[in-house]
Amino acid sequence: MNSSKVINCVVYRHGKRQEHVDIAEISEVLKEEKSFVWLGLNQPEPDFMQTLQQEFNLHELAIEDALVAHQRPKIEQYGESVFIVAKTAHLNDQQRICFGETHFFLGKNFLITVRHGSAEGYAAIRAKAEKNQAMLCEGPGYAFYCLLDFIVDQYANITEALSERIGELEQGMFTTRFDSHALQGVYRLRRELLALRNAAMPVTEICAQLMRFHEDFIPKNLRAYLRDVQDHAHHVVVDSEDMREMLTSAMQVNLALVSVQQSEVNKKLAGWGAVLIVPTIVFSMYGMNFSDMPELKSHFGYPAVLVATFTICGVMWARFKKAGWL
Repeated sequence: MNSSKVINCVVYRHGKRQEHVDIAEISEVLKEEKSFVWLGLNQPEPDFMQTLQQEFNLHELAIEDALVAHQRPKIEQYGESVFIVAKTAHLNDQQRICFGETHFFLGKNFLITVRHGSAEGYAAIRAKAEKNQAMLCEGPGYAFYCLLDFIVDQYANITEALSERIGELEQGMFTTRFDSHALQGVYRLRRELLALRNAAMPVTEICAQLMRFHEDFIPKNLRAYLRDVQDHAHHVVVDSEDMREMLTSAMQVNLALVSVQQSEVNKKLAGWGAVLIVPTIVFSMYGMNFSDMPELKSHFGYPAVLVATFTICGVMWARFKKAGWL
């Protein structure tokens, strides 16, 4: 058993933080009235999770899922507890969205959090929740709400931070210059926004199920809080979809502008080609060794041919210029 994976293990009695609890003593603490255990873990080992299974009477399928990252967000009930998976997200130094996972075991008198990947710690959220002793008296449901609210707030912070970046990307896409690097960045951001949307969307269903079917864990006075989380998650979904649509439109506009610019270049090349074909044909005729060309014996024949050729070219140039080809 690797105790270094235990971030915190505290018992709360009547909403007050009492003491740290040894893992082996948890089963006895759970028998107490008006108390619950809040246990935080970070990528625990299988042997350690087997110990928790016995202490908290957890289902083996939930334990199996909690040991493996890359789970889809979901909520499942196993006996007298529920197993919840939520995706976590934050922006790194390169302004890329990094995802992690937090798995929750929520019971009537316990809350277990299992973090995987790049999920941030919850020490600040625990300290904030402990200040509201009245709500902690309701049990672990309030502690779970605080954590889920923090996760969804992180989603919202990402969409807010990316909105300015997307505005800059849009301005950069309104150009006739083809920039493959910029297009790759836009495509990558669209994929990250899709992942963020897929992380936030199940939260709305998780909140709905908790409010409808799990009154033992979520008292009535906590439902308004979960509805607020549900609403925030819905806004994240809408914002993510809107930003993806904006980026798609920007990509399409950029490609259209590049295509129009290429068309304009082709028109100019075609126009100049038509103008220059006249002297090409005329002068190529003089490369033929014919002795009976009518202008060869005339003193003004050669200047007359040049004037006629350039006159025709000038007329064609004027017509193409008027048509917008040149």
